[in-house]
Amino acid sequence: MIALSLAEIASVVGGQTHDIPDPSVQVHGPVVIDSRQVADGSLFAAFVGERVDGHDYAEQAVRAGAVAVLAQRPVGVPAIVVEDVQTALGALARHVVRLLGATLVGLTGSAGKTSTKDLIAQVLRRKAPTVFTPGSLNNEIGLPLTALTATAETRFLVLEMGARGIGHISYLTDLTPPKIGLVLNVGTAHIGEFGGREQIAQAKGELVEALPPASEGGTAILNADDPLVRAMASRTKAKVLLFGESGEADVRAENVRLMDSGQPAFMLHTPSGASEVTMRLYGEHHVSNALAAAAVAHELGMSATEIATALSEAGSLSRWRMEVTERPDGVTIVNDAYNANPESMRAALRALAAMGKGRRTWAVLGKMAELGDEALAEHDAVGRLAVRLNVGKLVAVGGREASWLQLGAYNEGSWGEESVHVSDAQAAVDLLRSELRPGDVVLVKASRSVGLESVAQALLDAEGEVAAR
Repeated sequence: MIALSLAEIASVVGGQTHDIPDPSVQVHGPVVIDSRQVADGSLFAAFVGERVDGHDYAEQAVRAGAVAVLAQRPVGVPAIVVEDVQTALGALARHVVRLLGATLVGLTGSAGKTSTKDLIAQVLRRKAPTVFTPGSLNNEIGLPLTALTATAETRFLVLEMGARGIGHISYLTDLTPPKIGLVLNVGTAHIGEFGGREQIAQAKGELVEALPPASEGGTAILNADDPLVRAMASRTKAKVLLFGESGEADVRAENVRLMDSGQPAFMLHTPSGASEVTMRLYGEHHVSNALAAAAVAHELGMSATEIATALSEAGSLSRWRMEVTERPDGVTIVNDAYNANPESMRAALRALAAMGKGRRTWAVLGKMAELGDEALAEHDAVGRLAVRLNVGKLVAVGGREASWLQLGAYNEGSWGEESVHVSDAQAAVDLLRSELRPGDVVLVKASRSVGLESVAQALLDAEGEVAAR
C-alpha cells in the first residue's frame, strides 16, 4: 500500500485513535483481514464474521507486525475505531486510488470474469506494473483489499466486480472509479437472485454508467456478440469499443478453431493490425475472454503482435478453472470445479469433447446453483448436451439437480451405463477409481458449494506424483 500515517488514515475513514502513542507512524505493509496474513507494517481490519470476531485477534496481529487495527471498538492495542469496518475499508481504498497515477480497469459479466481478469493482467504487466484481483475476491471487501495493494509504481489496476443485485456494481465503482469498463456477457448465473436476464443486464450495466465521458478518457468495452451487452452502449458517455467474433467488432477473431488438445487458436484483428494466437488455456470459450483482454490492451496502447504474443503465453492463474493435469497412467483430469452456470457448463463440455477425440471421456457434474425457476430446464439441457457431444459417460453427483442432469441425458438417448446418478463425491470417486482406464479424460464441474474439486484431487492422489501441464 502507499505509505500513510495512522493520523492520515484516521482522518480518511472518520475514525478515532486509541492506544496510539505516535499517530505519525506509517502503515506501509498490506491491509489484511486475516491475522495469519499480517506482515511488518500492516493494518489489520477486524471484521465480525458469523463464526469469528476479528477483534479477538487484534493483539496477535500487532505482535505479528501490524502497526494498528481498524476496529469497531477499542481492543487494548493501537487501533483506529470506526462505526463500521467495511465502510472504513472502502473509504481508505477510495482515498488510495485517488492518490495513484494508475489506470483502473473494471470488468464484470455473468461468466468468465476471473479467467478474463487473469488474461488482462498477464498481458498488461508486460507493459507496466499491474495489480489485479486475486482469485475471485470481487465483492465489497475483496475489491478494496485489492486496490490497497497498489503502490506508487502501479500503472494498471485491474479489478473484477461481482454483483448479486441492483446497485452492487455502483457501490464498487464508487469505491474504485474505473477509466475503462469491460462487460463480458449477460447469462443465467445467479438468475434466481436477480429475477431475470434483463435485471442482470441492468446490474452489469452500472459499470459503464460509472465511466467518465470519452472527452476524459473513459472507454466502455462491450461484447458485440451479446445483444444485452451491446445495448449498454446507450447507457454510457464513454467511448465504446466492441469485441467479439462479429464482423462489426473493433477487436475480433477470425478462423477460430480448437486444436486436438482442446486449446483454441484464432487470428486476432485489432484496429492496429492482426496476429495469430494459439492459447495455452483449454476451451473455445477462452476466445471471447482473450478478445476482451485484447481490447483492453489495445486501448492502452499495445500492438496486435504484442497482445497476441502475451495471449499465446498466458496461463491459468486461478485454481480449479479448466485446470488440466495428466496422471502417469495417461488419465487426464480437467478440474473446472470452482463454479458452474449453464454457459460455463456448456463450454466445458465442448472442451472435453475436443480433448477426448479418440479417447474415452467422462463428465462428472453436479448442480448449478441459483438458477431459480430455470433450474430444471437448464440441468436437463446440460444432460442432453453431454449426449449430443458423445461424452462417453456422465456421472451426475448429488441430489435433485443431479437427477435432472441424468434424466436429461437419458431422455436424449443415453441408456445403460452411459449415464449414472450417484449420491455424493465419495461415490463418484469410488466409481471412477474402479472404472478409469489409461488414456481417459475426466471433466469435473459443479457450483462451488458442491465441492467437487475433492473428486479431482482424490483421482490425482490415487496415482501419487503427477505431471502437471
